[in-house]
Amino acid sequence: MVETIRATSEEMVAEAITSAYGQDRAVEVAGRGSKLPFGRPVRADMRLETTGLAGITLYEPAELVMSARAGTPLEEIEAALAANGQMLAFEPRDLAGLLGTTEGSQTIGGVVATNLAGPRRCVAGAVRDHVLGIRAVNGRGEVFKTGGRVVKNVTGYDLCKLLTGSFGTLAVFTEVTFKVLPAPETEETVVLHGIDAETAVRLMGQALGSAADISGAAWMPAALSEGGDCAFLRIEGFGPSVKARRHYLMETIIGSAIEATVIDAEEGRALWRNIRDVRVFCGRWGQAAWKLAVRPSDAPALLQRLSEQTDGEAFIDGGGAFLWLSLPCPGDAPAGLVRSLLPEGGHATLVAAPESERAAQAVFQPLPAPLAALEARVKASFDPKTILNPGRMT
Repeated sequence: MVETIRATSEEMVAEAITSAYGQDRAVEVAGRGSKLPFGRPVRADMRLETTGLAGITLYEPAELVMSARAGTPLEEIEAALAANGQMLAFEPRDLAGLLGTTEGSQTIGGVVATNLAGPRRCVAGAVRDHVLGIRAVNGRGEVFKTGGRVVKNVTGYDLCKLLTGSFGTLAVFTEVTFKVLPAPETEETVVLHGIDAETAVRLMGQALGSAADISGAAWMPAALSEGGDCAFLRIEGFGPSVKARRHYLMETIIGSAIEATVIDAEEGRALWRNIRDVRVFCGRWGQAAWKLAVRPSDAPALLQRLSEQTDGEAFIDGGGAFLWLSLPCPGDAPAGLVRSLLPEGGHATLVAAPESERAAQAVFQPLPAPLAALEARVKASFDPKTILNPGRMT
């Protein structure tokens, strides 16, 4: 039977891991469990929950910095920021609908551990680009901290970037410090109707590199969109600026040959939440959801190959940098097929699938041998006995 420990302090985390280290016991690390089905199944002797490590420990709105214990609910953090007109600029995804867990149950530690940024990533960067400091406990039970409270705090290796996205395999987070930004006053979304993926990627790239300063760029095929093949371009900021940039976008980049409409802030927020949380694929139990990362210029050709050689459906996010793909699970591992269709330099991550599928294949993109060897050495330095979430990222 798996022992469950609900830590309420950093000292409890350290004691639990020290004990596990001494007894060679595998530890599954969890917050509120919203992302446990992401990654390969973990077989552990102990479950260490961090939900008792909750609360905002520092918030200085004028300095655009916040610190919170790892088990702090994300909704609590976002409420505190909203009260001061601020936000997490990386727009964290809530993939509970894909994973079959409880929506709105994320913790800040889980957000940092999985590095799941939303549509604004194309301009604001990933989660790791906003993390300033981390307190954590390694696989020996040793407490350590890295980073600080300001952006320019790195004098050696940037361990914050290394730890962010490590899925609890290097250390157990106890507190994170991150930068925040002012929330936009309003937003508008320009919808381009009846355009194919190749045209959409070209226009999205032009828009992202222009003075229109868009903060989101996605494309949906007719099968996933009520309005047919559509591209979506989001503009955020002060009202007059949004209107001026929208006019520039329509006149300079889109032109009159493409049908374009504009949706307001309320409707736009709902649209981008749906894109952020990949809701078009939610409820497809028994199917697999993949996130494919490629050069934007390669996205249209990859979509074509996927449509010809699979029974999947896909849409584009991040201006073409990411494709979200839904595929039936055939009972044998489809990872080889999906990855064989990737262009050079592409990466495929199996985000959601039944446990049997996740156990049978590589969930994360296999690394070349030299990088795999380097990753193993890094892992050994943090968790020499491989007791933290063993197998989750293999």
